[in-house]
Amino acid sequence: MVLELLDKITANKYIHSLIILAVFYAISQLFVFISKKIILRLTKKTKTEIDDLIVANTNKPISLILLLIGIRLAIIPHKIRADILGIIEHVIASLIIVIVTYIAIAVFNIIISNWGKKFASKTESKIDDEVVNLFQKFARITISFIGLIFILDAWGVKVGPLLASLGIAGLAVAFALQTTLGNIFGGISLIIDKSITVDDFIKLDDGTQGFVTDIGLRSTKIKSPDGDLIILPNGKLADSKIYNYHKPLPTTRVTVEFGVKYGSDVEKVKKIVMEQLSSMKDILKEPAPQVIFHELGEFSLKFKAFFWVSSLEKKMEAKENVATAIYNALNKNKIGIPFPTRTVYMKEEK
Repeated sequence: MVLELLDKITANKYIHSLIILAVFYAISQLFVFISKKIILRLTKKTKTEIDDLIVANTNKPISLILLLIGIRLAIIPHKIRADILGIIEHVIASLIIVIVTYIAIAVFNIIISNWGKKFASKTESKIDDEVVNLFQKFARITISFIGLIFILDAWGVKVGPLLASLGIAGLAVAFALQTTLGNIFGGISLIIDKSITVDDFIKLDDGTQGFVTDIGLRSTKIKSPDGDLIILPNGKLADSKIYNYHKPLPTTRVTVEFGVKYGSDVEKVKKIVMEQLSSMKDILKEPAPQVIFHELGEFSLKFKAFFWVSSLEKKMEAKENVATAIYNALNKNKIGIPFPTRTVYMKEEK
């Protein structure tokens, strides 16, 4: 009796469809429940929060996909005109593609945002935020475009000629934006390579020098020693030879050149200057300072004093202090510092 009743119920195509919808609705809700109560509980035990966010943002869209599959299966028992059935299938397939596209965009946004946080914690520049936003926009546009292609294909549209025309248009846009894109990718390469960071003192091969105040997506701002603001396109900066005086270490070497008159005791001069370098507070003990006699000049014996300071900011003051100390020490020890001289011989004609 029960079996006959079940046969009659299932024989009714409307009841059959309702049963299919109910089963798939229950499965979709069960999937959401398992995701929230079990899977999320497991993912919270991991060190990263990426899996938590992915599960939280994708469980409901996946449940909608299950429900759409149930709707498609519920239509099968019904005798529907082929053209109408085709439209319904195209609509359901399009909705599934839209949801899958949404899931892919959500997953990429979560991954890129999480990567961006770690990336931003290692840099002082604001460019990391712009780079993350750029990648997110690029990922959304690319995934949406791929989803649109699948939707057009589901409706029977030939996408080959469309892709060819879009490729030609893309090349034209790329050529038109060549300089802008070069600056953008130049800025990205600078921040990823970490060749320069904010507050670094740099010098380019064309003589431009100063402190880096900001690294933007398209340009970098440099404050010159005279206080002028220099704005350089990142494309040009990436292609330049850069002298970074803060890397790999902030310590920097200072050189002071001086000369003494001929006839002076070379070893005595070196000893006097070394005593001055050893007694000055801003000069590092390691690497040790050094004094060398490097040239027999036209009118003087030329020496160089080398020493290191802990940062570029101390370089100018330390150089002035050392130059002053050397001058006073040489004067105190009666060692002459000659003026530039020339000897002119006059030949008298008879």
